[in-house]
Amino acid sequence: MKTIGHWIGGKPVDGTSGRFGPVHNPATGVQEKQVALATADEVDTAVAAARDAFADWGTSSLARRTAVLFRYRALLDAHRDELAALITAEHGKVHSDALGEVARGLEIVELACGITTQLKGELSTQVSQRVDVAAIRQPLGVVAGITPFNFPAMVPMWMFPLAVACGNTFVLKPSEKDPSAANRLAELAAEAGLPDGVLNVVHGDKTAVDALLEHPDVAAVSFVGSTPIAKYIQLKAVEHGKRVQALGGAKNHMLVLPDADLDLAADQAVNAAYGSAGERCMAVSVVVAVGDTGDELVARIAERAKGLRIGPGDDPRSEMGPLITREHRDKVASYVRSAAEQGAEVVVDGTGHTVEGHEEGFFLGVSLLDRVPVTADAYRDEIFGPVLCVVRAETYDEAIELINSSRWGNGTAIFTRDGGAARRFQLEVQAGMVGVNVPIPVPVGYHSFGGWKDSLFGDHHIYGNDGIAFYTQGKVITTRWPDPSDGGIDLGFPSHS
Repeated sequence: MKTIGHWIGGKPVDGTSGRFGPVHNPATGVQEKQVALATADEVDTAVAAARDAFADWGTSSLARRTAVLFRYRALLDAHRDELAALITAEHGKVHSDALGEVARGLEIVELACGITTQLKGELSTQVSQRVDVAAIRQPLGVVAGITPFNFPAMVPMWMFPLAVACGNTFVLKPSEKDPSAANRLAELAAEAGLPDGVLNVVHGDKTAVDALLEHPDVAAVSFVGSTPIAKYIQLKAVEHGKRVQALGGAKNHMLVLPDADLDLAADQAVNAAYGSAGERCMAVSVVVAVGDTGDELVARIAERAKGLRIGPGDDPRSEMGPLITREHRDKVASYVRSAAEQGAEVVVDGTGHTVEGHEEGFFLGVSLLDRVPVTADAYRDEIFGPVLCVVRAETYDEAIELINSSRWGNGTAIFTRDGGAARRFQLEVQAGMVGVNVPIPVPVGYHSFGGWKDSLFGDHHIYGNDGIAFYTQGKVITTRWPDPSDGGIDLGFPSHS
C-alpha cells in the first residue's frame, strides 16, 4: 500500500510518528493508500524550514517572485488533467468538476502573478515643510493554511500563492482524507523554482493543527472548514497572538420569485444543490419558493434530479460521484429519514441508491425534500451532501425574513426578472456573497470570497484584496531630508510655511 509523506524544505519526507490515516477510493470503498500523520516535532521542522527560507524570500524582489509564479502557472496549466485525476481518485468528484476546481485555483495564481501592481504602496509628498510620508506593506513571515477535503487543490491555491507572492513562507496542513493533490502542488512549485522551504506540506489531524496554532513562529493562520472548527481555530489562534481568517459552514438559500424563469431556476437549483455531491460550502441547500411557484418548481426540479447519472468520477458518463467516506454518506442519509419524521415531504429519496459494479462505494442518490419545517434538522443543519430542501413563503418579505434569520450568511441567490426586486434583495439580504440569477456566486479571483455571521471568523475574507491585506502588514514611513542650504538646530514642530 502506498504511503503518502510530507513535503518539507523542498523535498519529500517520510513520517516518523508511526500513525497513519486511511485514504480510500470513494467509488470503490477500498483503502488504496495511507497518509502519515505528523507529530508536533514534525510540524516544528516544517515551520523551521519556512522560517529559515523567509530570511531570503521575504526580502526578494517582486520580479523574482513573479517569475516563479508565472512558471508555476504554466506548470499547473500543463498538469490540469493529472491534478484532476488525483482529486477524483481520492475525493470522488467527477473529472469535469475536478478540472473546474483546478481552474478556479489557477485564477488565484494568476492574481498572484500580478502582485507587483498590488504592493505599490502610497506616497504623500510635502505633508509638511520638506516632509514626505510613505505607506508600504510587508510580509508577515511564516503563515499557515488548514484546508478541507472537498477542494483539495483549489482551497490551498486560494491561500499559498498570494501568501508567497507577498513574500511570506507557508506551511500547509491539508485534509488527511485526500492528501495527494497538496503534495503535487508543492512538487510543481519546486519545479517552477520556488526556493526550498518557502512552501511546506505536513499531513495530520488535530495534533498537527494544534501544533500550528500554538507555534510561536507562525504569524497567521488561514482556515476553511466547518463552523465549529472555524470557531475553535479563531479562538486558539488569537489566544496565541496570531492573525486569523477562518471560513466556516453555510446554509445557502435560493429565493425564487413568481416572475422567475422556472426552467432556468430548476436547472440551476439542480446544478447548485447536487454538483460535487453537495460537498461544497457554496452549494444551494434550500430553495425558497415564493407565492404559487412551489408546486411547479418542485415538479421541475424532481424531473431533472431523477435523471442525473451517478457513478464513479473517472467515468465520463457520470454527472455526480460518491461522497468522501462511508460515515459521511450514512450521516447525510440520516437527514433524509429524519426529515420525513419531522414533517417534510420526501419527493425524491436517494438513500437506497447503489451503483452497479461499485456496491461498496460511498454512493448516495440525490434527495429532494419539500415543505420542510424550519424546525427540522434537515433545514437547521449543514448537511454537506446531495439533499435539497424546499420551503414555501407567501411573500418576498416573509422569504427575506426567513433567510436573514439563519445563523449562517455565506452565499445566497435570487431568481427573478424584476430588477427592482433583485436590487432590493442584494441590499437587504444578510450574506457575504449574493447571486442574481446566479446560484453559486463564488467571486472571481480579484474579488474576495467570504460570508457573514457564523460563516466567517476573523476580519478578512479570502483571496482578492482582502487576501493581500491579510498576508501583509502596513508600515508608514515619515521622512525629512534637510535642504543643503539649511543650518543650525531647530527643536520646534515642522513648519507648514
